[in-house]
Amino acid sequence: MGIFLLGMIIMTDGLHFLAGGAIRSALVRFTRSPVSGAITGAASTAILQSSSATTVAAVGFVGAGILSFPQALGIIFGANVGTTITGWLVVLVGFKLNLGTLILPIIFIGVLLKLFAKDKAANSGLALAGFGLIFVGIAMMQQGMSGYENTITPTQFPDDTWLGRLQLVAIGILITLVTQSSSAGIAASLTALFAGAINFNQAAALVIGMDVGTTVTAAMATIGGSVASRRTGLSHVIYNLCTGVGALFLLTPYTQFWEAVSPGTLVQNAELALVAFHTTFNTLGVIIVLPLSRHFAHMITKIISPSIISYTQNLDKSLLKEPGIALTAIQATIKTEFLDLLKHVECLLHQEKEGHCIDLNRLQIALNDTHAYVDRLHLEKESLPEWQQLLAAIHILDHLQRLHERCDEEEYRVKAATKAPKLTQQLLSVSRSLNAIVLCLEQNDWQQAHENAEQTRKQLATQWEPIRNAIMTDTATGQLTVPQATDKVEAIRWLQRVCNHIARITFHFQKFG
Repeated sequence: MGIFLLGMIIMTDGLHFLAGGAIRSALVRFTRSPVSGAITGAASTAILQSSSATTVAAVGFVGAGILSFPQALGIIFGANVGTTITGWLVVLVGFKLNLGTLILPIIFIGVLLKLFAKDKAANSGLALAGFGLIFVGIAMMQQGMSGYENTITPTQFPDDTWLGRLQLVAIGILITLVTQSSSAGIAASLTALFAGAINFNQAAALVIGMDVGTTVTAAMATIGGSVASRRTGLSHVIYNLCTGVGALFLLTPYTQFWEAVSPGTLVQNAELALVAFHTTFNTLGVIIVLPLSRHFAHMITKIISPSIISYTQNLDKSLLKEPGIALTAIQATIKTEFLDLLKHVECLLHQEKEGHCIDLNRLQIALNDTHAYVDRLHLEKESLPEWQQLLAAIHILDHLQRLHERCDEEEYRVKAATKAPKLTQQLLSVSRSLNAIVLCLEQNDWQQAHENAEQTRKQLATQWEPIRNAIMTDTATGQLTVPQATDKVEAIRWLQRVCNHIARITFHFQKFG
C-alpha cells in the first residue's frame, strides 16, 4: 500500500506540473453553471488524479470572486465522480492486464526523463514513473493477499445485515483516516475482493465508508481557514454523507439488478461491479443535487456566515500550495483594499462627506495581514509564470502602505488643500480621476485605470511650479503668512504624493493581466 500511495503522490505531482495551469484555466473558462462546473470538476480530477487540487482551486476562485459559490459547488460535486477513475485503472490495468515486469522499464524510462529532460518532458517522466509505481504497488498487494486465502475469509467480517454494513462503513472511514487516501483504501478493497477475502456487499460497504471518510480529512483541513474554505469543507461533508446514505439504500437493488440481468456475473466480475457501483452512486448523487445546488449553497451560506466582512477573509493558508490560485486571491484582496483607500481619499477631498470615510485602523491591520500572507508565498526566480504577479503584489502592497500613511498621518494637509482657493481646480481634477479609476478597477480595466492615474500625475507635476510661485508671491505681498504658505505648499505636495502612489499601484496592477 505504501508503494501504491507513493506512486499516486508522484504521478499526481507530475500531472499537476504538466497540466495544472491549463486545468485551472479550464475550470474558470468552462464553469458557467453548476452543471458545467460538475463536468469540468470531474474531468479535471480524472486528469490530475487529485480531488484536493480541484477543490483548492474552486476555493481560491470563489475567494477571488471569479466563480460564485453555487458554481464552485458543481466543481466539488464533480470531483467526487472524477476520483472513481482510480478504481477503473486498478481493475482494468492492474488486474485485467498482467503487466508483470513490463512496468519496471516504464518506471526506469520515467526516471531518466525526470533526471535528464527539462520542462514538460521531465514532468511527463515524473508522471510516468508514478504511474508505474501504482501498478507495482497493486501487484505487491495482490501477492501479499494471495497467502491469506484460507486465513482471511468473508465470514470473519461483519455479516451482510444493516448493522453489519454500518460496521463496515465505519471500518472504511477508519481506513481512509489512517491512509489519508480513499484511493488507497479502494485499491486495497479491490485487492481483498479479488483474493476472495471479502465478498461484494462487504467491499461495497467499505467503499461507501471510504467515500464518507474523505470528508473528515477535508473538514480538518478547513479548521482556521477562510469563509470560502469552511463553506467548501462543510459542503463536502454534507454532500458525501447524503451520498453515502443513498449508496447504502442503493446496494441491494444494485446487486438484484445484476442477478436479474445476468445471474452469476456479479461473483465472476466482482471487481468490475464494485468500481461500477462506486461510479454509479457518485454520479447519481451529482445528478440529484445539481438542480438543488443554489438552495444547497444558500443553506451553507446561512450556516457559515461571517459576522464581520474582513478584507483578508479569502486569504486561505491552504491556497499557498497553489501559487497561481493564491495570487488570484491576493489580487482580489489588494484590489478591495485599494478601492477603499481611493474612496477614503475622495472622502478627504470633500470634507462634507467626512462621515463616509473608512476605518483606517481596520484597513491597516488588513494590509499587515496581507503582507504577512504574501511573505509566506515563495517562488524561485522566473521559474513559474506567477513570478511577475508576485513581484507586482509586493510593489502594490508597498505603495498601499505608503498611501495609507498619507491618508492617516497627513490628513491635516488635505484639509489645508481644501481650504486653498488656488487649489480648487487641482482638487476637482484629482476627484474626477479617482472616480474614473474606481470605475475602471470595478470593471478590471487595469490599463485604462493606469492611463487616468498617470494623466492626473503629469498634470499636477506641470502645475507644481506655477502654484508654488503664486503662493510665494502671496506671502511676499502679505496676503499669506509663512505658516499659511507652508500649509498650502505641503498640501499640493500631499496631492502629488497621493497621485504618484495611485499611478504606481495601477501600473503594477496591469501585471496581473
